[in-house]
Amino acid sequence: MPFLSDILARVKPSPTVAVTTLARDLKAQGRDVIGLGAGEPDFDTPDNIKAAAKRAIDEGQTKYTAPDGIAELKSAICEKFRRDNGLDYDASEISVSTGGKQVLFNALMATLNPGDEVIVPAPYWVSYPDMVRLCGGEPVIVGATQEAGFRITPAQLEAAITPRTKWLIFNSPSNPTGAGYGRADLAALTEVLMRHPHVWVLSDDMYEHIAYPGFDFCTPAEVEPRLRDRTLTVNGVSKAYAMTGWRIGYAGGPEHLITAMRKVQSQSTTNPCSISQWAAVEALNGPQDYIATSRAAFLRRRDMVVEMLNAAPGLSCPVPEGAFYVYPSIAGCIGKTSPAGTRIATDEDFATALLEETGVAVVFGAAFGLSPHFRVSYAASDEALREACTRITNFCASLS
Repeated sequence: MPFLSDILARVKPSPTVAVTTLARDLKAQGRDVIGLGAGEPDFDTPDNIKAAAKRAIDEGQTKYTAPDGIAELKSAICEKFRRDNGLDYDASEISVSTGGKQVLFNALMATLNPGDEVIVPAPYWVSYPDMVRLCGGEPVIVGATQEAGFRITPAQLEAAITPRTKWLIFNSPSNPTGAGYGRADLAALTEVLMRHPHVWVLSDDMYEHIAYPGFDFCTPAEVEPRLRDRTLTVNGVSKAYAMTGWRIGYAGGPEHLITAMRKVQSQSTTNPCSISQWAAVEALNGPQDYIATSRAAFLRRRDMVVEMLNAAPGLSCPVPEGAFYVYPSIAGCIGKTSPAGTRIATDEDFATALLEETGVAVVFGAAFGLSPHFRVSYAASDEALREACTRITNFCASLS
């Protein structure tokens, strides 16, 4: 009798975590490695947020809390949704978890039955399909090409919906492409959803505050208020406030869904870290000037990386609307051979040879559901990015 569960065989380890771990291990061995695999701001957490955490420790805020968040943090989240998104939630409609990933997992675990379908636009964050499978559902992948701006069309969404569809997972700006859906794009999608009242929307807004000039962020329940009662709007403090290690994600949604998610969380992790929760209160309620400062740095880095990668032979790098990723095509490199003799048949071959021969760690496109591409995280120093892009350009030029 097998020891491991059957469902585990349907799930793969996270490729982004694997690449980041490998880059870290190679560095520890003395290799000259530039890791561009992690989706993690390289900036430090703002001082006012760190001070709030220290204050929480000094005041003894180190005990268990309510399973899905302290009242003060739920209040701050309600105000954030009103202030930034025009969404009005009560504290009973708010869930706080150990990172955005747990919010998503709780929602899927609380709602999916075997055979339920979840529409996942591709390119997608690597965890979406496997979380769906782990919770017993079936991911339905809808592909968006570079030519389409990495955005799915209303016709594609309509064609993907069946009587078994339970969720659409929506992410804008996107990981891995940085592509964003403008208000008109999103309104066209929500019009389709209004024709299918059995389909819920799981909107992952984690990169809301990393949106660049020319793109105005909006979220589904804001664009179409009639979707509010079947939308879970997910966000967190990780990307906006450089708090990845603090592990605080949150969501607003209908009370009956939030109650079900609380039940799941009460039997898994229970409450998120109490100290991190108090830090998140300060992040949401305190000065917001850090966001504009970090966004300006990401914009500068985006422009440099896009320019350098578009100068590399065989690469085509679109300009993203937000987040801190680019997703260049390597179509012009397929079929070529590296100086060390590796034949580039896939984007995984490209990423492997790039790491082995130049020390630059990126994530191959097949991990995100669209090839032949690779993802670069430009949440790294200007110097590291400049050197990495130079190595990538030289590597592409060396292919024969």
